[in-house]
Amino acid sequence: MIETERLILSRPMLADFEAGHAVFGNERVTTYLGGPMGREDSWKNLLRNIGHWSAFGYGIFTVREKQGGRLVGQAGLAHFERGFGEAFDPHPEAAWIIAADAQGKGYATEAVQAAHGWLAAQRGAERTVCLIHPDNQPSQGVAAKLGYQRFGEVRHRDAPGVMFARE
Repeated sequence: MIETERLILSRPMLADFEAGHAVFGNERVTTYLGGPMGREDSWKNLLRNIGHWSAFGYGIFTVREKQGGRLVGQAGLAHFERGFGEAFDPHPEAAWIIAADAQGKGYATEAVQAAHGWLAAQRGAERTVCLIHPDNQPSQGVAAKLGYQRFGEVRHRDAPGVMFARE
C-alpha cells in the first residue's frame, strides 16, 4: 500500500469489482480506450491486474481517496505485451484511469508518480513507457508532468497511439 497526500494505492482485490466496473463502464472515462466495458470485460481487467502482481511483483494499483476511501480509479505500471517492439514492450508501461467525477484534481499525476517511486525503490530506476491516444490531451499532460517524452506512433486496436518513454 502507498499513501500520498490525498490517495491510497493498494493491490487490486475482488472486492474492488463493482466500483471499478462503474469507472470502466463510463463512456466519458473510456473515450480513448475503445468505449465503456461491460461487466465481463471489467471482470477480466480486474483478474488481469490481480494476476499481474503474482507474475511480476508489481502492477496496477487500485486508487482510493484517502478521505472517505472511495475508489477513484487505477494507476501503476505493468506489462501489456502490445507487440510494439524492443523500444516499448520489455519496459514497464505506466497506465492510469480516473473516474469522471474525480478528473481534473491531479489524482492521475499523484498516483502514477507514487507508483513510479515505489517501483524504483523495489527495482531501481529504469526506462518506463506509456501509450496515449493522440487526442487525449489530459493524459498527455499527465505524461509530460511525469517526464515522459514522445518517441513514436503506432496503431493499437484500430486506433492511433502515441508512444512515450521516461528514461
